[in-house]
Amino acid sequence: MISEVYPIDRLREILVSRDSWHPYPARDEREEWEAIPESVRKAHIAMGEACLGFRWEPFRATLFLEMARTGDRALYDKYRARHRTALCDLVVAECVEGQGRFMDDIVDGVWALCEESFWGKPFTLSIQKAGFDLPDTSEPIVALFVAEASCLLAWTCYLLGPQIEAYSTLILPRVEREMQRRMLAPCLERDDFWWMGFRSRDDGSLPRPNNWNTLINSCWLTAALLMETDPERRLTAVHKSIRSLDRFIDPHPRDGGCDEGPGYWSVAGARLFDCLETLHSATNGEIDVYDDPLIQNIGKYITQVQINDRYFVNFADADAIVSPPPFLVYQYGKRIQDPDMMRMGAYFAEREEVATRGVQERLNHPANHIARQIPALLSVGELLEAEPAQPLPRDVWLPDIQVMTARDRAGNADGFYVAAKGGHNAESHNHNDVGHCIVFIGGKPLIVDPGVEIYTIETFGPNRYDIWTMQSAYHSLPTIDGVMQSEGPAHAASGSVHKQDDAQAVFSADIADAYPDAAGITSWVREVTLDRGKEVRIHDRYELTKVAGEITLGLMSPCLANLEDGRVVLTCSELPDGRRSGEGAVLYDSDLMTASVEEIALEDELMQAMWGIRLNRVRFTVRDPDASGSWTLRVTL
Repeated sequence: MISEVYPIDRLREILVSRDSWHPYPARDEREEWEAIPESVRKAHIAMGEACLGFRWEPFRATLFLEMARTGDRALYDKYRARHRTALCDLVVAECVEGQGRFMDDIVDGVWALCEESFWGKPFTLSIQKAGFDLPDTSEPIVALFVAEASCLLAWTCYLLGPQIEAYSTLILPRVEREMQRRMLAPCLERDDFWWMGFRSRDDGSLPRPNNWNTLINSCWLTAALLMETDPERRLTAVHKSIRSLDRFIDPHPRDGGCDEGPGYWSVAGARLFDCLETLHSATNGEIDVYDDPLIQNIGKYITQVQINDRYFVNFADADAIVSPPPFLVYQYGKRIQDPDMMRMGAYFAEREEVATRGVQERLNHPANHIARQIPALLSVGELLEAEPAQPLPRDVWLPDIQVMTARDRAGNADGFYVAAKGGHNAESHNHNDVGHCIVFIGGKPLIVDPGVEIYTIETFGPNRYDIWTMQSAYHSLPTIDGVMQSEGPAHAASGSVHKQDDAQAVFSADIADAYPDAAGITSWVREVTLDRGKEVRIHDRYELTKVAGEITLGLMSPCLANLEDGRVVLTCSELPDGRRSGEGAVLYDSDLMTASVEEIALEDELMQAMWGIRLNRVRFTVRDPDASGSWTLRVTL
C-alpha cells in the first residue's frame, strides 16, 4: 500500500509546500502558453468565445426535485453540466490568449458556482441523510460532481488568481470558504463516505470501492494541495486521500482489468493515474509507483479491450463506442514505458483531430476536464508528433476478471474477433452476463452486448434487474423455463479456462451457479472457440435436475436477420454516424433447434446512438429438451 511506503512522517518530509508547488504556468507566464501550436490555440479560443455572455442561470428547486426523484441525467446535462463546461472553456481560453477578454464571464461563473446550494448532481443525494430531495445545506456531502466542481474552482483560482482578485478582494476568500465547507472539511473530518473505502460491512469486511474512489480522490488531492492554507491539515488530507486510494488499489484485480468496462476506465484506472501524477508532482517525484506491475496492468487494460477504432468490449454498463482521452493514454504509457499505449494515445489524437479541434478531454464528466486539459495542452506538440497506431493484440486473457479476447491476427481488425467473460454477477455496474460473448467481423459488430440506457434512478435502485439491458436473456446466454441468471457474488462462473495457440483461442467455464436453483441446473459448460480465419463456435453442454419445458438461447445483433433452414443470415445494416454492421451467418442444427427473430425497438437516446432504432434478438429454442444435452452454434462469414 502506498500509505505504508509513504507514512505521514515521510510525507511531511517530501510534500512540497503550498506556496512552492507550481505544477503548471499561471496565465501571465506566457512562454509555455504561447508555445502551444497555433491551430490548437485557435480552437480553444473559439471554445471560449462561444461562451462569452454565458447566462449563469439559477437551479430551480422544482427542477432539482424532478431530477433527484427521477434520476434523469439528461435533464442535468441540459440545465447544469453546461455551466461547468462553459467555465472550463472560458478559463482555458483566457490562459491560452492571455488578454483578459474572458475575465468578466469567468468571474461571473466563479461567483455563480459559489452561489449554488449544492455542487453535485441531484441523483447523488443518496449520500445525505435526507436522501433524494433538495440538498440539505446543513449536511455538506462529497459526491462525484461536488468533487469535480471543487477541482474546477481550484484550478481556476490557481491559474487566474491575480486577475480574479483585481475585480474584488472578496471573491477568492469566498471560494476558499466554500471549498472548506463543501469539500475539504467533510473529506478530512468524515470517514463514512462509502467511496473512501473505510466503512466496513456488517461482517466487518471492507467493500471494494469503484470509480467514485479514484475520481473523487483526484479532485480532493487537487483541492487540498492548492486551496488548503493550514499546512498540517493539508498534509493530513493528502495522507488520508492516499489511504483511501489504497482501498481502491489493494483489492483491484491483479490483471489490471476494469470490471466496470472500458468506458469507465477513464474515470477508474485512469483517474488513479491522475492521482499518481498529482502525488508525483507534489513530492518532486518522490512518490513514484509506476514500476509496480498492478499499476502498469491497470493502464495496459485499455489497449487490451479495443476491438477496432472506437469499438471496445462493452461488458457491464459500458458503451460499445469509446474515445479514450488521447493525452492521458499517451502519458500513462510514457510513464510505464509502454509503446502500445503511447501509440494508441497518438492514434486517438489523430482520430479526434486534436491538431485542429483542440484538446477535449471531457468524456463522461465535463465538469472536471480542465484537470486533464491543462497538462494535455502544455505538451500537445509531443503528442501530435508521436507515431499513431492501434495495438490490437491477438490474444488477451485477464484471469482475475475472467475476460478473453481473441482475433485472427495481431494488429489487424480484418477477420473474426471474439470476447467472452466468466466472472460473477456482483461486479461494479454489473449485468447478469456470466458466460456472455460478442463477435465482430472485419472490425464491425455482428453479435453484440446491447450496453446500457441513459441512467435514471431505477438504474441503481432495487429494480435494476427489471431493466432488460441488465438481464441475461438479452445477452448471448440461455434461459431455462423462463428463468434467467441472478445477481449477487454467489452467481458466478467456475472452472474458467483459457487456451490459445496459432490456430485457436478457447474460453470455457461452468456457468450453472450464475442461475438460481429454480433453473434446475446441475452443470452448464459454455465453451467459446475462435478458429482463426474460419469461424467462432459457441458450444453448450448441460445437465439439469429434471426435464425442462423450454430452453432458449438469445443472440443480440444490429444486423438485419433472415431465417433459412439451419442458418440465420445476418446482413449489413446502416448504423448511426455513417457506421455499418458486419455481415455473417449463424449456423445451427435445425433438428435440435428452431430459430426466430424478435425486433427490439430502441427508444433510449444512448442506445439509439450506438445501434440505431432497433436491435434484433435471434432466439434459438430447443426442440423437446432432455435433462441433458449439447449443441453448437457456428458464427461464420
